[in-house]
Amino acid sequence: MSLEVVQHVELEKYLGKWYEIAHLPAKFQEGCDETTATYTLSKDGSISVLNQCTKNGKMKQAKGKAKVVDKNSNAKLKVTFFWPFYGDYWIIKLGNNYDYSVVGTPDRKYLWILSRTPQMDNKLYSQLVEYAESKGFDVNKLIKTLQKT
Repeated sequence: MSLEVVQHVELEKYLGKWYEIAHLPAKFQEGCDETTATYTLSKDGSISVLNQCTKNGKMKQAKGKAKVVDKNSNAKLKVTFFWPFYGDYWIIKLGNNYDYSVVGTPDRKYLWILSRTPQMDNKLYSQLVEYAESKGFDVNKLIKTLQKT
């Protein structure tokens, strides 16, 4: 089953800081708490990505770059932290006010639930988990991210 993305993303509204609420296990995220992703528009039209987390009490960061690969929706992006290797970043659900986002990869290996605030309403979180499950993601493996308020 192919993975559907949201119909349209206004990139200007999507930019800014996002807090990770939960994610599927990923080697590069092991031991991370207080994970955030900040997106800013670069002069060349690409999107600068700054991922930060606390690991063993220390702030870690990874800088990357994203590019839109589907100009019709702006919902399919490719992200790189180690050029020339790019990974899929597909926005599959997005709050009307850009207050939450669900991002996944078409192979269902990676999934992130993001919010503009460090905490998310439990009811909304449950709805987003159900949505991800309906799209074929193994939500039983979801790891909730520790965020300090």
